[in-house]
Amino acid sequence: MRHNRDDKRLSRPAGHLRCMMANMVNSLFEHERIKTTTPKAKLLRRYAERMITLGKKGTLPARRRAMAFMRNKAMVTKLFEDIAKRYTTRAGGYTRILKLGNRKGDCAPLSVIELVEKKEASEKEEKKTA
Repeated sequence: MRHNRDDKRLSRPAGHLRCMMANMVNSLFEHERIKTTTPKAKLLRRYAERMITLGKKGTLPARRRAMAFMRNKAMVTKLFEDIAKRYTTRAGGYTRILKLGNRKGDCAPLSVIELVEKKEASEKEEKKTA
């Protein structure tokens, strides 16, 4: 029975799901916007926002936890030095999901998940204040 089990696994083993989410978080932080199915985007939002919260802490243990999950040193560095600094005043809600409709082949619902404050927008605000 499935009593009190609220975690979504998307019909995958736990190890596969964890690796898939780590890869998707890396892609999201690298491109700052990715296109995927809606259930994956909703699950990805949880992991991405946790990583950004770790980046906002900025401590060595937080960096180690992020590295243990993401396993990509370049993306962890980008997270802690670039992405987390954009959200210092924001209390949460770092990602946005935009629904695109259904995929033509299998009618799967598609979405775009993106970071709320883009890199260009934050650079423009810094130029205005300087």
